[in-house]
Amino acid sequence: MDEKIDLIKKRMQESIEAKVDFLKETDNILSASDLIVKSLKNNGKVLIFGNGGSAADAQHIAGEMVAKFLVERKALPAIALTTDTSIMTAWSNDYEEGFKNIFARQIEAHARQGDILIGISTSANSENVIRGLKKGREIGTINISLTGKDGGKIKGISDVNINSSSSSTPRIQECHEIAYHIICELVEAEMAR
Repeated sequence: MDEKIDLIKKRMQESIEAKVDFLKETDNILSASDLIVKSLKNNGKVLIFGNGGSAADAQHIAGEMVAKFLVERKALPAIALTTDTSIMTAWSNDYEEGFKNIFARQIEAHARQGDILIGISTSANSENVIRGLKKGREIGTINISLTGKDGGKIKGISDVNINSSSSSTPRIQECHEIAYHIICELVEAEMAR
């Protein structure tokens, strides 16, 4: 029993330490929020994508923006590119490099110049996220990323990179969650006016 309690305390302490280190990202979180507000006020939309737990985060962000976060307000246009199983399975099945281009293809279909892309990757090097952000660059999107470790390849193709320098996937995900909750709160406060 003591070993389990020790493990629980250790994981909580790791999370606290990761978030204390993550305080260095406050300016990037504010910049991301401001860019999203500017895009939305210019009739832009937000497209969010990632793999695994980051796919779930993409859906979480879209849900907070379309439904509401803390206050009643008009719906905000946000789409998680991780939820349309027909598109994802058709494209990845029919084309040799389909899975690597699964987000790029959807971005080609939905993104317009000035829209926001939020690419999420704890490794900071997910190939399909990289290709999605590169496709966005071709279109003229504003690229925001949530990454881990050293920001990887994704950092270099992002207008704003919000990075948890942890090497632990769960700790990175916990930092990402607080970042996008804060972003949703800031964006909502501006858009609800």
